[in-house]
Amino acid sequence: MNLVRREQNELWPPFERLSTLQDEINRLFESPLAGLSRGSRFLTGWVPALDVLEDKDNLIVRAELPGMQKEQIEIALQDGTLSVSGERKLEAKQEATETYRSERFYGRFHRAVSLPKPVQADKVKASYKDGILTVTLPKTEEAKPKQIEVTAN
Repeated sequence: MNLVRREQNELWPPFERLSTLQDEINRLFESPLAGLSRGSRFLTGWVPALDVLEDKDNLIVRAELPGMQKEQIEIALQDGTLSVSGERKLEAKQEATETYRSERFYGRFHRAVSLPKPVQADKVKASYKDGILTVTLPKTEEAKPKQIEVTAN
């Protein structure tokens, strides 16, 4: 008969499964209404996904705004904060159709993002193509990386 020694914190397989089950049950009871929380999209409407990127000369903000027209999008820059807002209108319901599932969000949205570097407000450009808004914000000269020359003595 061979005896196998187990690590002190290693559980015997049946108890390991019970521990996992207990963790899952605890998780369910900790926040039974997590899907309806204040930050939930269910109660707040829709919030478009947003990326902030940086290259040598610019900050670039991209937002997913499918189904919108460029005239429905508002962009503002104030005190280092870029705001993107607008409204996606509900499509007219077709007669003689029945909705089985509706997951798309409609209505007003507002996103504000603090920019990590100062930008030249008078040179900001925005374009909208295939449901993606791209805002290019040129960095100020002070915010751009500087090449420092090394000299030898």
